[in-house]
Amino acid sequence: MAATAACSLQMAAVKPCISSSHRGVKAGVAVVGGNSKGASWTKLSSASHISSGQPFLRSFTSSSVKFDKVVTRAMAESSTNKPISGLPIDLKGKRAFIAGVADDNGYGWAIAKSLAAAGAEILVGTWVPALNIFETSLRRGKFDESRVLPDGSLMEITKIYPLDAIYDKLEDVPEDVKSNKRYSGSSKWTVQECAESVKQDFGSIDILVHSLANGPEVSKPLLETSRNGYLAALSASSYSYVSLLKHFIPLMNPGGSSLSLTYIASERIIPGYGGGMSSAKAALESDTRVLAFEAGRKHRIRVNAISAGPLRSRAAKAIGFIDTMIEYSLANAPLQKELSADEVGNTAAFLASPLASAITGAVIYVDNGLNAMGVGVDSPIFKDLDIPTDKH
Repeated sequence: MAATAACSLQMAAVKPCISSSHRGVKAGVAVVGGNSKGASWTKLSSASHISSGQPFLRSFTSSSVKFDKVVTRAMAESSTNKPISGLPIDLKGKRAFIAGVADDNGYGWAIAKSLAAAGAEILVGTWVPALNIFETSLRRGKFDESRVLPDGSLMEITKIYPLDAIYDKLEDVPEDVKSNKRYSGSSKWTVQECAESVKQDFGSIDILVHSLANGPEVSKPLLETSRNGYLAALSASSYSYVSLLKHFIPLMNPGGSSLSLTYIASERIIPGYGGGMSSAKAALESDTRVLAFEAGRKHRIRVNAISAGPLRSRAAKAIGFIDTMIEYSLANAPLQKELSADEVGNTAAFLASPLASAITGAVIYVDNGLNAMGVGVDSPIFKDLDIPTDKH
């Protein structure tokens, strides 16, 4: 979809999943689109924020790919005969669909891993033009190191669906996109068709994750953003979630959970995060509250958002100032450490679990506490204050 990999700055790109233990990974339908620098890549929706990478210089096809390598299931089966102490997150028997996974180093991928580690079955939706390279990388073992779960097993992805979330149904797709060679060989990749494919293949899901976004003009100040660029950011980064929930709710079991990825730019000024993306994130958070009410009352589905801090993902690097944002966070956040994608993934697993059964309509900050700060303490104006600093 025109939505690109979610950002680590809320622009993080997500990575592919794996093949199942004795099953082949198939390519299903996907709706994602582009590149902040090129029309097509601008759409690549990725787990959380904006993905703006270089346009692909090759065509992609959406064919089923079989994985011969046998991997261990992501369920904690080794502990089934042992008493479990503490308060574990148990998602065994649950099925999750994660929209926006296209590589292995963004929030979408991390969320998939955490859900898998808790026992959930993983399905993913990948932007059509990125599908072939994603599946090829999985098949060739390029993501094997990233697939390792805490118990030493490898995460498996039961099925990969092509998805372009900026299109709700086939009638919405322009002829130039239908005839684009990057979409040739793929079918059923609009949101409606993807949901129908998942229903036909699996019947139902329990967890829905929106980990994609795109702002074709994200590098432009808001005053220089065009109407088309602004609306494109809202379509790919905000409305795509409304559409996904609308089409997937009929498949979701009562008591299920849905979540999306947002960014503090929805509330605060973040210079450099332009093109209407701050507005799109604000809309996403507002929609989260309304969707929580509607989905909760009608379907008993919880809806939340994770406001994640900056991550050094491929998609975020393409924006151009991710390193600066990470350095700023390290200098000013209450916890002086670099945020890991796993920390966001683990929060997602918690929100999807029964442990969060009373949490809905919430925006959960996973940013080392940076959201709580009112000033940047690394400013020269505070040089005479005795502000504690983590030297380690």
